[in-house]
Amino acid sequence: MSLHGVKIVGVGHYAPARVVTNHDLETWLDTSDEWITTRTGMKPRHWASEEEATSDLATDAASAALVHAGLSAQEVDCVIVATVTPDYDFPATACQVASKLGALDKPAFDIAIACSGFIYGLTVASGLIRSGVYRRVMLIGAESLSKILDKDDRSTAILFGDGAGAVILERSEEDSFLAADLGADGSRPELLYAQGSGARKPLDHAALDAKVHLIHMQGPETFKLAVTKMVESTDAVLGKAKLVKADVTFLIPHQANKRIIDAMARYLDVPADKVVVNIAEYGNTSAASIPMALSETVRAGIVKPGDIIIFVAFGGGLSWGAVAWRWAA
Repeated sequence: MSLHGVKIVGVGHYAPARVVTNHDLETWLDTSDEWITTRTGMKPRHWASEEEATSDLATDAASAALVHAGLSAQEVDCVIVATVTPDYDFPATACQVASKLGALDKPAFDIAIACSGFIYGLTVASGLIRSGVYRRVMLIGAESLSKILDKDDRSTAILFGDGAGAVILERSEEDSFLAADLGADGSRPELLYAQGSGARKPLDHAALDAKVHLIHMQGPETFKLAVTKMVESTDAVLGKAKLVKADVTFLIPHQANKRIIDAMARYLDVPADKVVVNIAEYGNTSAASIPMALSETVRAGIVKPGDIIIFVAFGGGLSWGAVAWRWAA
């Protein structure tokens, strides 16, 4: 039994001003707007400028969430940033964000589990509040994936965008957190990873020339695993929450690929009007994609108290997970 309930009281999102269209990509890649749109559902995506880093995107999204909640940064007890594109290997990007927000002396840490970051973060942040450790937690998913893209690799350069989404979770008498299902398999990192970015293969001139520090993905197998694991995790979290598919008001999946989202929705028999999709505007923003989609949906006034939302993601790790959430007033 939890000591307390938890709910989301503020949302915010931010995307860099620079927009890169499919037609822009045509100028240096062997691709076309039709090819990209048909296979991914993506149109434009936003890429950070040379001066922007992940903490900048995260701070803008977090600031918007604070305004939406009517809170100051000092009223937040902890800051968590989910990202695989931190400003530095260390310190944690969350420390930079907390400082920029003015959340002085507050605990802050990162979660580096790629596209599943918001799912893991929502589970951790909810646990910190429900167990009584903190009253309010700022959770941010933020990525500057354009910084680690091989822009000459058609298979990945077209997919990824930059952005940030933030939520503020708060102690509540009503508990919005219904259940979570998390999973990981580290036996095949080569399916989706940046190999030359850590102690296993430290960077040197040869590694940089070989671009091992940039994103590499084996697309077809990753696609199949994404559909399978996202479906399995959604089924599992519905069972844990004692819900059935008909109870779901909205499915907010990680925005990896429109075909993945469509395949998953068909398998789960979720109607299109219950699936939140914004991939045509932002592309795949990894840990930022779900909170960005949630922020847009909430701010549009579409989400109502009592609505049941399933958040689900799959990404590097390999990792996956789902959270069942009841929206509170």
